[in-house]
Amino acid sequence: MRVLVTGGAGYIGAHVARALHGSGHDVGVIDDFSTGERRRLAAHTQVFKGSVLDTGFVKTSLRDFAADAVVHIAAKKAVDESVANPLFYYRENVTGMQSVLEAMVGAGTRRILFSSSAAVYGERVASPVTEETPTIPSSPYGWTKLIGEQIISDVAAAHGLSWSALRYFNVAGAAASELADRGENNLIPKVFRAISSDVHPKVFGDDYPTPDGSCIRDYIHVEDVADAHATVLNQMAATDMTAVYNIGTGTGTSVLEIMAAVRQVTGRHFDYDVIGRRPGDPPDVVADPAKIRLELGWESRRDLHDTVHSAWQAWTDLTSRP
Repeated sequence: MRVLVTGGAGYIGAHVARALHGSGHDVGVIDDFSTGERRRLAAHTQVFKGSVLDTGFVKTSLRDFAADAVVHIAAKKAVDESVANPLFYYRENVTGMQSVLEAMVGAGTRRILFSSSAAVYGERVASPVTEETPTIPSSPYGWTKLIGEQIISDVAAAHGLSWSALRYFNVAGAAASELADRGENNLIPKVFRAISSDVHPKVFGDDYPTPDGSCIRDYIHVEDVADAHATVLNQMAATDMTAVYNIGTGTGTSVLEIMAAVRQVTGRHFDYDVIGRRPGDPPDVVADPAKIRLELGWESRRDLHDTVHSAWQAWTDLTSRP
């Protein structure tokens, strides 16, 4: 298929574009390059520079590329920022979703794969989390993702679209140095940034009802996430879909276990500082990914060491360049 990836020059988007190309799809990218980088993309990638909020631009891009499908990844994703500036998040993520769907209907593009999030489940969740777990987001960011799923479902019913939404858990790792995660809010690059600056990483709370007192999350390698997109797009090429899937490993890792893994991979024996809990952080959020495994045969293949090692290798390659 000919697939247009919004946000395709970002951290996750570039990995997805690479995986889709490797699966035989023709891949184009829409990105406003507010956080995306052209060097993350293969030289042959057709790029449309602009905002998903510009419906006319998106529709023209879809037509010019003759897109069979859209992978919609472009979004803002910092939970704390969404709490501080909800209007910005609803405009970028919800209005952006509406704009993409309007453009698709206008251009006659019938398939969409949506980058959702485990944030739709909220802070009262109990692990393991299935797709049937109640969705009660605890942040504007989480609500924008849940609303995005609902908008797609409604528009798909009205206009005959085929769709799927992937609820990612904690994405980490890298396939190459130019694809490194340099996000300000993700735990593993935050730890790398701290130890590279001789600063103690911060642990938000060590008094949770977990074995070591720190929060437990499901950390999944970004290449596994990208492979999940390719698996779903391959299915969408063959049949219409209406499906939501958890994308995780099914294994929980605590924050302190991440610290230990980083020590092992980097060989650096750093200390960390424990500070107060962050509001809204649930103690334990781990995916049950059985649905996508049973229906489509996808499962994660990389373990925590693979994830941390690839992230560190990409980080050190990138930061050692002049």
